[in-house]
Amino acid sequence: MVEEEEKQSSVGRWRCRWLVDVGRWRPSPAEFQAAAALLPPHDRPAIHRFVREDDRKRALVSRLLQYSLVHHALGIPFHQIRINRTLEGKPYLNKNANFPGFNFNTSHQGEYVGIASEPLCLVGLDIVCISKPQRETALEFINNFTSYLTDHEWNCIVTAGSHDGMLTEFYRYWCLKEAFVKATGAGVGFGLQRLEFHHMNWTNISLRIDGEEDRKWRFWLFKIDEKHLASIAKGHPEDAIDSFRRTLSDVVIQEGELHTAIEIPEEAFTLLTVEQLIQLHD
Repeated sequence: MVEEEEKQSSVGRWRCRWLVDVGRWRPSPAEFQAAAALLPPHDRPAIHRFVREDDRKRALVSRLLQYSLVHHALGIPFHQIRINRTLEGKPYLNKNANFPGFNFNTSHQGEYVGIASEPLCLVGLDIVCISKPQRETALEFINNFTSYLTDHEWNCIVTAGSHDGMLTEFYRYWCLKEAFVKATGAGVGFGLQRLEFHHMNWTNISLRIDGEEDRKWRFWLFKIDEKHLASIAKGHPEDAIDSFRRTLSDVVIQEGELHTAIEIPEEAFTLLTVEQLIQLHD
């Protein structure tokens, strides 16, 4: 009984939903360099290749989130954490029999950077900023993405009412599609038009792939604030693409246990500051 309680406690710690408002972090050059120095040397060039300060901040916080979460969830000392990436850009830990299904996903856009992790099922996270187009109407902007939408989704978008309503509806679909693709590790090569989402007032969200309903996945949408949305996708590890599946430990997970993990309702994100992430490194 005690062993089972300890297992449940560990699994709960491995399931994280963290969010950082990078717009509130205004570091001096010295503070930025000090935060970047917390990362392994091989991860730093990816931050400094960005020209804009806001992009550098998001890239840095994204990596701080990854190392901080792995340390918090799995108890691995920082200097022992090795985060790699597949050719498609999916971050992963080296295989570890103690954490066979552990995986995580990050996203950043606008003012927010987030991360989500799961111990058994695949997890994907996407954050979008609902920004109004500057030189075209909402419909003209959305029309640029018609090749990524199904007829059903397009009809739902254009009948949403106002221009703001159409933009929000479009970003909801886009957010869900990206969360699924990121969960599987497929990257930009996956045809988003193959995915079609159905919902009841954006709850009970279901997925069809190539017209066939897929019951192995669950999706949630969150309104972070008036401009930002986030989505979570959870699904079966067998749907990971080959390059990502090879990074997961070859351990058989009971279907009942996996189904329970996928069905766990999503709760609100934990909002952290950059200073709190830095403290986790101490």
